[in-house]
Amino acid sequence: MTEPSVSGDRLILVKHALPAIDPIVPAAAWSLSDEGRDQCRGLARSLAPYATGAALVASEEPKARETAHLVGDILDLPVETRPDLHEHDRSGVPFLGDRAWQAAIDRFFSEPDALVFGRETANGATSRFVRAVDGIVAERPDRAVIVVAHGTVISLYVAAKTRQSVAALWRRLGLPSFVVLARPRLDLIAVVEQVDDAPVAAED
Repeated sequence: MTEPSVSGDRLILVKHALPAIDPIVPAAAWSLSDEGRDQCRGLARSLAPYATGAALVASEEPKARETAHLVGDILDLPVETRPDLHEHDRSGVPFLGDRAWQAAIDRFFSEPDALVFGRETANGATSRFVRAVDGIVAERPDRAVIVVAHGTVISLYVAAKTRQSVAALWRRLGLPSFVVLARPRLDLIAVVEQVDDAPVAAED
């Protein structure tokens, strides 16, 4: 559950709402589904305790950007997009069935230096996302920062900062969901696994 008090020393990492899955379109180009757009109302309510004076920053991918804009409209927060907040680069990877997808992601997490699939290793995706998020946080030392991004890179970031199990955290994060960290040490405060009981989609 979210904390009742508003705090400017929080980093909130948000996994976007439910996309419209199209197997012939790369996941990086998916937009939100109608259900995903509806979910953003509940997501905004859950993020409201952190919203006063917060910076709201989104990945450039459509599903994350749209999630941020719908939440920002409700919370009266402007949205900024930034590069390098995108999901693990899976360019050229075809749509995988559930079993193949789970096998690929398990190996991705267990062999972080190997190029398991796509164009980034786990360690490469971690380094890129950590640099981007830490840079955003450093620019806003006295404000809460809400970053709307993607499940894999969020899990990699939180694991790198808190020594949580990356695979276990990844499995906990539904669509949408979020993780709350306390700055400056980035202690783990809360994992909100699912907002409004939203369903979990594969390949994200």
